[in-house]
Amino acid sequence: MTEPDAAPSSEPGASGPGAQSSADGAARRPRRRQHVGGADGVRVRGRHRGGADDRFTATVDALGSLAREGAGVSASVIDTSTGKALLAVDDTLVQPVASLGRILLLIEVAARLEDGRLHGDRLQRMARDTATGAGLWQFLQEPTMQVPDLATLVGATADAWATNALLSTVGIDAVRQRAEALGIDRTALIDRVRDRRGPDDAPDASVAPAGELAWLLRGLALGEVVDEAVSNRVLGWLSLASDTTLVAGSFGLDPLAHRALDHGLQAVVVTGSSTGVRAEAGILRGPGSSVSYAVTVTFDDATLQRRLAVVEAMRTMGTEVLEAVHAPAHR
Repeated sequence: MTEPDAAPSSEPGASGPGAQSSADGAARRPRRRQHVGGADGVRVRGRHRGGADDRFTATVDALGSLAREGAGVSASVIDTSTGKALLAVDDTLVQPVASLGRILLLIEVAARLEDGRLHGDRLQRMARDTATGAGLWQFLQEPTMQVPDLATLVGATADAWATNALLSTVGIDAVRQRAEALGIDRTALIDRVRDRRGPDDAPDASVAPAGELAWLLRGLALGEVVDEAVSNRVLGWLSLASDTTLVAGSFGLDPLAHRALDHGLQAVVVTGSSTGVRAEAGILRGPGSSVSYAVTVTFDDATLQRRLAVVEAMRTMGTEVLEAVHAPAHR
């Protein structure tokens, strides 16, 4: 993973030699392969199963406890450089992920900025885009913003107004077509941000399986989603994310400033939260190796105790992700 604000590197990825999975890993996991980006951008679809190496036993126990209480759980951890699956728990299970589908929107925006279809266009804050969810634009006096600035707000705070303004500009069909072109067929941004969802609205803003999210983040880390320039733009926006309350809460990083290396760690974190939904996808680069990961949990949010149990389980996963990046990659 390159430094988010550094010039693009000619290397395939700072964390590893390239996108191909190891031969040993491929032999153990016969799967259908699809492209994430260019010719080298390979995504492997995980099976609907559970499994982990011995570094993730506490995570399996914690997520299993949630599942036994009725929660829907999907989790995946992948070694960024080798493509080896370190954790796979129902990683093909498609679940609501709140606003986490904004990753796909940012990919489309970045691609249009790179190919010139978007420039420094200023978008007007419109009544149709208003929503009292996350973000800062609703509290600012500036009625117009440039597209790159709106993408920065989306990456940093999952800004609801900025998300809707960008989505109104590029169109949800274009976001879907971009995902299909990348071989992303189960992760989808299906609706704008809304304060309330009526019977005629989509029940969720976005859906995804953890396995596909983890492979998408791996593709970004390796510079293979569309191309290196687009991948670096998206990583730059996402590296500003200020929500480190879930998995990343165990990394010990400054939640408001974690773009640079800190004790040998660098993280890109994307979260999605709504009633009964907690989801996170990310990349953690460490002294020994780098991983991409994702976890989604849907649960009965009737009590604070249940919500806190979900957060605790996700932080357990974070602790073991942290431990994994301090160990060398197994090739």
